Amino acid sequence: MPSDDLLAVVAERTALLSRDGPYRDPDQAERAQGRAAARLLLAGSGDVTDLDGAFGRLGYDSSHSVDAATGRRHSMFSMSVTYGPAWGLVLADRSAPPRYVIEVPHPGFDINTDRLGVALHRMVPGSVLLMAGAHRMAGNGGADVAHNDRSMFHVLATELARGGLSQVQLHGFADKHLPGAQAVVSTGAGRVSPLARDVAAGLQEAGVVVRRAWTATLGRLEGTTNVQGRAAADIGAPFLHIELSWAIRGNPERLDTVAHAIAGRLLPG
Repeated sequence: MPSDDLLAVVAERTALLSRDGPYRDPDQAERAQGRAAARLLLAGSGDVTDLDGAFGRLGYDSSHSVDAATGRRHSMFSMSVTYGPAWGLVLADRSAPPRYVIEVPHPGFDINTDRLGVALHRMVPGSVLLMAGAHRMAGNGGADVAHNDRSMFHVLATELARGGLSQVQLHGFADKHLPGAQAVVSTGAGRVSPLARDVAAGLQEAGVVVRRAWTATLGRLEGTTNVQGRAAADIGAPFLHIELSWAIRGNPERLDTVAHAIAGRLLPG
């Protein structure tokens, strides 16, 4: 499938995910190589040869194209989801300096967060889409990358955060787990940030029923055990954790509204 059809590429990958699918953690040398690849991505060089080599040594396939929907250049580094190690997909918009990491840790489990990730990536120039490559339950639960600090997802997310990129991580919850709410915005283990306040306000202005984790106890939806959030708090990097109900994720129009509301607060000015 051509890599200029980003939504189709991501949808096809997500459809193949299975609880019984492959997954393994990277070893120490692979984690070091992952950090090196992330630093090259941060450098934003127009020459992709070094990037291809850095990700290629980890087993990622590279492609460079133009997004048919936006006309912007992008680079994609991806692995198979049907055989190991299943470390996912990195999609970098190359039309602007890197600014945000849009993270999808549970594709296929938190339904339609992959679609939202692509939508936000397309709306925010300079964004990097980081999507896990295995079902959350694969690898005896090791593929739950939001709670596994040995995963390649964590390596890449944390190195990009250390390099100055803000993280926006997308999740989903069942409506019954927080009746009446449609979105939960939090900063995980970190302090509340202007970004979090802005995004919560943007969602509310768009008609979404929002719960702010810094004003109420929301249990497991607060993201305080999220390992990317904990690492971000340790290094003082912005981290935004967004949970969306099925009432939002299951409705294409509402999901589009949410995408525009979030992107509107990520874009400058």
